[in-house]
Amino acid sequence: MPSSLPENAISAITDAVDLNFEKQIAFLQEIVRIPSLRGEEAGVQSAVADALKTRGYQVETYPIDTEALKNHPAYSPATIDYAGTFNVSGRKPPQSAAGRSLILNAHVDVVPTANPAHWTHPPFAAIREGDWLYGRGAGDMKAGLAANLFAVDAIEAAGFQLEGPLEFQSVIDEEVTGNGAAMAILRGAAADAVLIPEPTDEDVIYANSGVIKFRISVRGVPAHPREPEAGLSAIEAAFLVIGELKTIEKRWNDEKHKHPGFERLSNPASLNIGTIQGGEWPSSVPFECMFEGRIGFFPGEAPAGRMEEVERALQSLCSADPRLEKAQPKLEWIGTCQAGYRLEQGTQAEETLSAAHKLATGDRLGRSIMACYLDAALYMNHGNIPALTYGPLSRNIHGIDECVNLPSLKRVTRTIALFTAQWCGISPKSGH
Repeated sequence: MPSSLPENAISAITDAVDLNFEKQIAFLQEIVRIPSLRGEEAGVQSAVADALKTRGYQVETYPIDTEALKNHPAYSPATIDYAGTFNVSGRKPPQSAAGRSLILNAHVDVVPTANPAHWTHPPFAAIREGDWLYGRGAGDMKAGLAANLFAVDAIEAAGFQLEGPLEFQSVIDEEVTGNGAAMAILRGAAADAVLIPEPTDEDVIYANSGVIKFRISVRGVPAHPREPEAGLSAIEAAFLVIGELKTIEKRWNDEKHKHPGFERLSNPASLNIGTIQGGEWPSSVPFECMFEGRIGFFPGEAPAGRMEEVERALQSLCSADPRLEKAQPKLEWIGTCQAGYRLEQGTQAEETLSAAHKLATGDRLGRSIMACYLDAALYMNHGNIPALTYGPLSRNIHGIDECVNLPSLKRVTRTIALFTAQWCGISPKSGH
């Protein structure tokens, strides 16, 4: 789809992105320096709300109401009560709603840093080094949030106003459940498209894996090392269960050839055991062990079916192994339990993004798959909204020395600005 924006608007908007890019980096550093681990997002959300208010957005903050959300299909089992934290919504109603509506969405929650001593720079220092900005959340995905904010700034700085309704969403708990986006959907968030600038290396994501997250607790029989045969190690039993999960992972990965695009991924199911704790004493056969993890599956499949498959496999394993029958593994579903999605090629939203990307970068827009959870899945599956996941080049997300590439971030900001202008439509601001 060729751009319908006039040449003078394209150059004015991209010039405005470039002119304000140092301010954008400073804002990104500001929000990276506010740690926003799960349940601790209030500080950064207040900073985002303030930034929106100073720009004239109609700002609303609201909590995640799990009781109201529990029966909605976008809900995933929560393990915290969300007290003291909230979503932020900023709206820019047009003077006349002649254009298409748009949601610009980003999440502010970040994952733990692991041992900060192993980082080149302190994880929340937001150090700029050459073309890279370092910090937990710099790539995933506070850079994207800053891109959304400054993209709209650029349209207005260039002397234009949007003709379609815009909602700027800053949501929480994407990393564990997606319940921040789910709450926005429950409250009626709707638009003709949603753009979410996750770190995608400047590709648009056209499919993602469904994800289910679990906790498994195993009990043993404590005993003294002088008579270990009298006991049952909960830790060893836990590893038997993990071995069965690895078997499930392989079986699911063997199905990837049935799902176009996924056959190119080495491990679309991607079992990950993320936490484990167990035992009470170095010289006692351990009584308890608990571990948590996630496993993926393919778009077009309901999570309930895959969850039942895991449950049946564990029941069969326990029946076949007397040790596990005694260990009584307890399976709980915690966090994301959501289907994947597929964005079919040829949507107007993607064609508009592709045109904007070409204008901003000179390159053709690539299409990729992510074998992970994305909030885009909720908007696609439960909001019936075309969802574009598109964002900057980053390194080491969820790892040590996470960082975002600043030249890429500038290109992405230009693209989002041009996409927003073309999607919603623009008209000169009064006085211009």
